[in-house]
Amino acid sequence: MLVLSRMLLVVLVCLGLASPGAGCGPGRGYGRRRHPKKLTPLAYKLFIPNVAEKTLGASGRYEGKITRSSERFKELTPNYNTDIIDEENTGADRLMTQRCKDKLNSLAISVMNQWPGVKLRVTEGWDEDGHHFEESLHYEGRAVDITTSDRDKSKYGTLSRLAVEAGFDWVYYESKAHIHCSVKAENSVAAKSGGCFPGLASVSLADGGQKYVRDLTPGDSVLAVDDQGTLTVTDFIMFLDKDSATTRLFYVIETETGERLTLTAAHLLFVASNATDARSQMTAMFASAVTAGQKVFVLHEPHDVLTPVTIKRIYRQEHEGSFAPLTAHGSLVVDHVLASCYAVVEDQQLAHWAFAPVRFSYWLSGLLHLHVKGAAAHADGVHWYSDVMYRLGRWVLNEHAMHPLGVSRPSS
Repeated sequence: MLVLSRMLLVVLVCLGLASPGAGCGPGRGYGRRRHPKKLTPLAYKLFIPNVAEKTLGASGRYEGKITRSSERFKELTPNYNTDIIDEENTGADRLMTQRCKDKLNSLAISVMNQWPGVKLRVTEGWDEDGHHFEESLHYEGRAVDITTSDRDKSKYGTLSRLAVEAGFDWVYYESKAHIHCSVKAENSVAAKSGGCFPGLASVSLADGGQKYVRDLTPGDSVLAVDDQGTLTVTDFIMFLDKDSATTRLFYVIETETGERLTLTAAHLLFVASNATDARSQMTAMFASAVTAGQKVFVLHEPHDVLTPVTIKRIYRQEHEGSFAPLTAHGSLVVDHVLASCYAVVEDQQLAHWAFAPVRFSYWLSGLLHLHVKGAAAHADGVHWYSDVMYRLGRWVLNEHAMHPLGVSRPSS
């Protein structure tokens, strides 16, 4: 009841705010200019968020040590920001992932604004010498230990808070000598909405045609299933997440009849159970949990029935671009296979309920003729409502109810 009451409260608030349009995200708004937020220093030994560093709600799992000779070394990028002091001056501390670089640069600006004349100082960054404990995120260039350039310990509580505000995924006032900060992995689904298809995945349209998922526009009529598990026509509303350029790792679900559905690990996919009625026999599972031998629902000619077909094998591939479409029914047929629009939480009904305000807003906009069919979808990035729901999920659900966001080894 506590989970439901919390979610109901937030969704009711979002109901008044939700809009599928790109221009409705956070912005200046109206009314008076807001005063700067008052910073509350972190207490010694406190960490934010209040979960372990390598869990879903923070920076995510350890993915393996990066050395100069490993292929993953290309994941590290140098940060030559002169407003950041490299303590050891070996260059290693200036190598980090792009996400870590972005957050660190943002923090450097905040430090100078907070204390004119003071700079951000990095005491430890990427570790190539094995100085940290096993599975430290320093080995992946995803963690930094920081202080201020004047080494004034009275500033460290506020520095910790500034790091939180800069967007680090985990901040720990670890010792009297430094603050520890870390970020999610670049390819982690946690950094985005959690579930996507590659841009060249084909969506089945109501008229029998196909359209690349990247080319969908609000109002497009696509195939989905209704509450009874029957094939139906639904509207594409918006992208929960849209990234036209980044290369990601996808799971490929290949069936015995030759269909290949490509989607990210945390995306929900419908598999067949032994239930008798059509709706209950569809079980939503994470793509990373599906195994060869299970059955998925495939659209065969003529386009009026979905047939359970056995999965032949599962493997992984990298693809450029990732898109997370939302439809009015919460499902759609991609590459002739039925898939969910949702991810991260392995509960189709809960996810669909959480996005009810977006569907209502879309319906109301159509009723009032406020949106134009065929209009361009929003620009690249995570839609603000999707981000709100992800943060809410981290608040009301324990980490075991959400996808671990690690890439497990699929069948070959």
